[in-house]
Amino acid sequence: EANVASNHQVASNIKWSQTFLSSFKYYQVASDLVFSDHPFPSLSQLSTALGGLSGVSEQEVEGLRPVNLLQERNLLPLKRGTPAEPNLSSNLRKMNCSPDTFRCTLSSIPQTQALLNKARLPLGLLLHPFRDLTQLPVITSNTIVRCRSCRTYINPFVSFLDQHRWKCNLCYRVNDVPDEFMYNPVTRSYGEPHKRPEVQNSTVEFIASSDYMLRPPQPAAYLFVLDVSHNAVESGYLNVLCQSLLENLEKLPGDSRTRIGFLTFDSTIHFYNLQEGLSQPQMLVVSDIDDVFIPTPDSLLVNLKESHEMVKDLLNALPAMFTHTRETHSALGPALQAAYKLMSATGGRVSVFQTQLPSLGAGLLQSREDPNLRSSTKHLGPATDFYKKLALDCSGQQIGVDLFLLSSQYSDLASLACVSKYSAGSIFYYPGFHHVHSPAQNLKLQQDLHRYLTRKIGFEAVMRIRCTKGLSIHTFHGNFFVRSTDLLSLANVNPDSGFAVQMSIDESLADTSLACFQAALLYTSSKGKRRIRVHTLCLPVVSQLSDVFAGADVEAITCLLANMAIDRSISSSLLDARDALVNAVVDSLEAYRANGSNLQLSGLTAPAALRLFPLYVLALLKQKALRTGTSTRLDDRVFAMCEFKSQPLKQIMRLIHPDLYRVDNLTEQGALHLNERMIPQPPLLQLSAEKLSRDGAFLMDCGSVMYLWVGKCCDEMFVRDVLGCPDYASIPPDMTEIPALETTASERTRAFVSWLQEARAFCAAFCVLKDEPSAKSSFFQHLIEDRSESAFSYYEFLLHIQQQMSK
Repeated sequence: EANVASNHQVASNIKWSQTFLSSFKYYQVASDLVFSDHPFPSLSQLSTALGGLSGVSEQEVEGLRPVNLLQERNLLPLKRGTPAEPNLSSNLRKMNCSPDTFRCTLSSIPQTQALLNKARLPLGLLLHPFRDLTQLPVITSNTIVRCRSCRTYINPFVSFLDQHRWKCNLCYRVNDVPDEFMYNPVTRSYGEPHKRPEVQNSTVEFIASSDYMLRPPQPAAYLFVLDVSHNAVESGYLNVLCQSLLENLEKLPGDSRTRIGFLTFDSTIHFYNLQEGLSQPQMLVVSDIDDVFIPTPDSLLVNLKESHEMVKDLLNALPAMFTHTRETHSALGPALQAAYKLMSATGGRVSVFQTQLPSLGAGLLQSREDPNLRSSTKHLGPATDFYKKLALDCSGQQIGVDLFLLSSQYSDLASLACVSKYSAGSIFYYPGFHHVHSPAQNLKLQQDLHRYLTRKIGFEAVMRIRCTKGLSIHTFHGNFFVRSTDLLSLANVNPDSGFAVQMSIDESLADTSLACFQAALLYTSSKGKRRIRVHTLCLPVVSQLSDVFAGADVEAITCLLANMAIDRSISSSLLDARDALVNAVVDSLEAYRANGSNLQLSGLTAPAALRLFPLYVLALLKQKALRTGTSTRLDDRVFAMCEFKSQPLKQIMRLIHPDLYRVDNLTEQGALHLNERMIPQPPLLQLSAEKLSRDGAFLMDCGSVMYLWVGKCCDEMFVRDVLGCPDYASIPPDMTEIPALETTASERTRAFVSWLQEARAFCAAFCVLKDEPSAKSSFFQHLIEDRSESAFSYYEFLLHIQQQMSK
């Protein structure tokens, strides 16, 4: 990880994994199974038929229970649960990494690639490496103990041969225990290296020594690059941004060295001299956009503490400065070139706010939006490599670029997104943003900016993932640059980004009962400290196919396949990617059926662990990222693709399969009691119109937006006590929050919605919808079990799967 400043090798497009289950090739397997009307077997019969269960828990046996998908409609759990715990001894399980940080698609690792191929399930990891933690053991020891051979950090799953030697759990090398490690700072005792905090915790953070630095740690540096064309000023975003920055200036992560700068652009580029001692900020205009230069290099990125008043003066003045502008052009490319030159000396974060298609200078773009060709693959990739090349230059200088796109027209996000993708940045998208006409978007931008400006940040970061000998990692998904085969360059790292990796089994794991994975993230904190955050995950190795199926993590599988399908739709075609997803379901159910050949299974049968797999894949096929038809705007589709590639698992699952609850009858039954708050826990409902009723109110949580749909005949007491309206007719059309009323129903509803909001980093936009045709498009499109624009209902999809299996 120390090789932070190594030269970039241009990342080759990693070819599609040959090991990715047959689903992305699709071939048929003849099955000897006979369909019959026999009742389902008992678990002991099942165990025998599937080759015996190797001492698994009841939970895993339950994972194998055959489920007839065509007969069992209510497959959803009462509430979203945590994944099945791996079949490990209780002390290993207790020390294992949290599934919120590190998850594997299979919680039991097949012993061989042949066994994995037989299961026809993908093997991969889902990571959320820098997420906010309430407890994090920080280790300040002078010696960071690592394996001399593979450089794995010591962790709870190594074995101590005696007090002076430990065996690496990844490569099995025997290492010496350093003398310093004999002392335990927590217990203040000697001679118990196995009780050290780094051997007791699967997630730890080390304070790094100078060995992990190629230059002194950089200061926190923030540059804001703002579109001030007529379009931008008309949208009103500048007011929101400047106000948010004024409110959060003291909360920007950093220390006494923190630096800040501003750059605005239309057809020219405007720099701002904010040096202390000036009576007011000084604007410097550069009109030569073909050869951008920095007018005064030393006074444009200033120390925030020293120039605090000057920064506040600029933020107060900016919104009014361009009020009467007639400039319609946008020189985004040259503005980004200027930002690169300005930030190269230190590195840091560039926050770009853009409201239209770039129309001047380097990186200018033409409209490619043809409503008749919206599912054409060529427009899902960038029109120019300008933004990718610039991002790679930025990554080399430790500059991360975050993009906020607030646009009412097509802006070619497929091209613009590259600047964030390859510099490890984030992408935020507010289609049709207007500070007056779209109040929900306006409120969402305010809330998002508060989180964005104050959240933790890591600078000049790299991440490496290691795994047990015999396993290999070959394809990465997320926003980063692949510096070498397994080293990800993350100019900036934030607590809201997720990553995925695909894996294969190169050598038999027959000699071990455990497989381990370790992610190490080396970064500079906003306070200028070099730190290494290490996560280690341990899973059992199994030799029986039944154990592989029992330990399948359907949510992790769905998220990994979503990432793979996005890549496939860009490299090949949308239809190809969709076929591959359907084949993934067909293959896994065929494998289960073909290998339980002693069973007489009727109907379309899945093991209980995979019972939601067809439902989740259907939901994926109906997402903006992957659905067919021409009603999906190109930028909307591309943003949905970006989200699947860069969000953590929990957020991806809410986007794929929203949560639906009835909320007009919330009670205390089964409620959670947190910090003297009572939080109702209504059951999850299937995403079908048959679960709605006109006399109720229903909350749908789609991840980035929540809808409260109020039926025409909803109880007037709910309308009055929760929405504060005298009757249904008086509910306003643009309601974006639940008023704080002193009624029991109001308190319960707000407690439930707040609890849901707290479970994510960025608040979901909130919309109250009435039972009217205008709500159909926004709310009913998420009812994925029903028929939609040329797409199957869930039951029809199951019949289609069954048909594919009988070919």
